[in-house]
Amino acid sequence: MRILVSNDDGYFSPGLACLAEALSSVAEIIVVAPERDRSGSSNSLTLDRPLSLRRSSNGFYYVNGTPTDCVHLAVTGMLDVLPDMVISGINDGANMGDDTIYSGTVAAATEGFLLGVPSLAVSLADVTKGCYAAAARVAVDMVKRFKQNELKIPILLNINVPDVEYAQLEGIKVTRLGRRHKAEPVIRSLTPRGDTVYWVGAAGAVQDAGEGTDFHAVQCNHVSVTPLQIDLTRFDQMGFVSEWLGRQISIDE
Repeated sequence: MRILVSNDDGYFSPGLACLAEALSSVAEIIVVAPERDRSGSSNSLTLDRPLSLRRSSNGFYYVNGTPTDCVHLAVTGMLDVLPDMVISGINDGANMGDDTIYSGTVAAATEGFLLGVPSLAVSLADVTKGCYAAAARVAVDMVKRFKQNELKIPILLNINVPDVEYAQLEGIKVTRLGRRHKAEPVIRSLTPRGDTVYWVGAAGAVQDAGEGTDFHAVQCNHVSVTPLQIDLTRFDQMGFVSEWLGRQISIDE
């Protein structure tokens, strides 16, 4: 079994190293990751310049681009054979609820999914204790499940693991995405040269964390597994929008 491993924290991150080591015990792996931290880059592709692919001393390949670039480059140009799975992570922090829209970790897995490969995004929900080994073992468990019962269709799973030892995990919950309140305002400051700059504010507090959500599962020490889809169509509003667009508007209005 061949697994393409990537992330958004950069090829030097401890979570990636831990994941790669664990997966190498159950599969043939190749690591293609960004050359620097690209957290929050979402599904962006680099189209305004060429990309370079280099290999580090530990054998990992790195790209001067986004997580999406890494997977796209690997699958469509670098690898001779399509990987059996793409696994992105282990992210340094949670990717739950609205976070998935911005997450480079989820984006790398999404690109694999769009290219027809079953893909997992794995995140450690908190890094206070730094239990990367537990999250890596969860990823290995998922690979073993895949080997024993191979999926017939591509699937995209967003996995969040509580920051506890493996033995303390309460099991796995299949969840839906929760929701956050809107993000905190940007933070305004001055550079030493007197230029005004802005820092993006912190993520909003949790709004929907009820039973069945990824937030609730992780809070209860369960591994959260959320199947994701790409179709963003709001089907229940299609009729309303059709009516709204069909309404005649007079000049006076």
